[in-house]
Amino acid sequence: MFRKPAVFLLSITMLVCVPVSAQTPHLAWLDEHYEQTASTARALWEYAEVGYQETRSSELLQQQLRDAGFTVQAGVADIPTAFVASYGRGEPVLAVLGEFDALPGITQDAVPQRSLLDDKPAGHACGHNLFGAGSAAAVMAIKAWLDDTGNPGTIRFYGTPAEEGGSGKVYMVRAGLFDDVDFALHWHPADRNSAAARTTLANRSAKFRFTGVSAHAAGAPERGRSALDGVEAMNYMVNLMREHVPQQTRIHYVITAGGNAPNVVPDYAEVFYYLRHPEAKTVKSLWTRLEATARGAAEGTGTSVEWEIIHGNHPVLVNEPLQRMMDDTLRDLGGITYSADELDFAQKIYGSFSAPQRAIGSQAEVQPYSLSLGYGSTDVGDVSMAVPTVGAQVATWVPGTAAHSWQAVAAGGMSVGFKGADLAARALSSAAIRIYTDAELRAAAIAEFEERRGEDFEYEALLGDRAPPLDYRR
Repeated sequence: MFRKPAVFLLSITMLVCVPVSAQTPHLAWLDEHYEQTASTARALWEYAEVGYQETRSSELLQQQLRDAGFTVQAGVADIPTAFVASYGRGEPVLAVLGEFDALPGITQDAVPQRSLLDDKPAGHACGHNLFGAGSAAAVMAIKAWLDDTGNPGTIRFYGTPAEEGGSGKVYMVRAGLFDDVDFALHWHPADRNSAAARTTLANRSAKFRFTGVSAHAAGAPERGRSALDGVEAMNYMVNLMREHVPQQTRIHYVITAGGNAPNVVPDYAEVFYYLRHPEAKTVKSLWTRLEATARGAAEGTGTSVEWEIIHGNHPVLVNEPLQRMMDDTLRDLGGITYSADELDFAQKIYGSFSAPQRAIGSQAEVQPYSLSLGYGSTDVGDVSMAVPTVGAQVATWVPGTAAHSWQAVAAGGMSVGFKGADLAARALSSAAIRIYTDAELRAAAIAEFEERRGEDFEYEALLGDRAPPLDYRR
């Protein structure tokens, strides 16, 4: 296997001598451009654009990569904000994923106490501003290494919109944009540093829309047929169904429309469902039963129903040779060290937690390697079904912070988050170089990928053949 360069080991000891980055072109580039990475992360944080509406965010990253010498193909997979930026020649072809969508309904200033921003209806509560900025920095650092060494290889940045419920990557995989890619790399903001091999749940979602007949709820109730009754009947049957599904199934919903006045029988109602399980085939099987509850609810309430698949993701296909390499790489680089001001910020954020599961100081560590199941879902799963994929988590948030929280938004807009994005760029670029230069690692990763995926695997998007739901956040 590939031996780690001795210069990497110096980054752990923090010796006051020749900086490790001065001896490695990609890390030297990141040192010189740290302020650019931070500025990009802050700009994306300010934009806080939700899925498929990330116009300014996408344009910023595209222009930055064009200026760096990348060739940019915009508007791919019939998604205006999706793009692919490429540089280099020959093989291997490596893809680095970059997200940049925010979450609706959460707003917070970059301060350590609850502080809403009235002019921002969305916020980067999952840290995708850091994801986009860190991944863009990584590919530009890899370009610096390719230029310095003359090593053959192609590096690409995949601008992947609408991860939060929009499955942007699925449409990109379905469009064949990863067909000639050899390996893919990604990362995600977190409250810890980890390269553990962690798979996810497959999922599918849909909006079930019931139509009834409106009437005066008191004066002529017999003439009405409540669409809300249809929604509630469906929800009741699904909640009974929970008793008879495989153990690791997750089903959750929210009523997105149910009427506006109690004395008007609602003629329209909508419920938005997510269904998850570790195996895609089980999701498809359970989904048939979910659809049956909708039809039964409509029949029983005298309403009609139709539904629209919104998104669907395969589980992440773990690749242990790549993950163990990423774990080694992250340990070589080390964790995050807070300045005095950052520590003060972190302590104030920490005081807002009711039951933190991780202590301040752990951001300087790398968590033990393990193989586990995560109960979230991500469209990275579809990429991992198309190409051997490796990822990491980096401590961009104060330890103990939950994703999709105001505390995550706060840290993502200041230096605690920016330092994490920089570490992610270092980890991704260093890992990419190991893939480029280690033929044995590449062979082992491909062999495991083919074994785990199976000889008879044929990719089928769980969202079917629908077009990207460009207005799903409007």
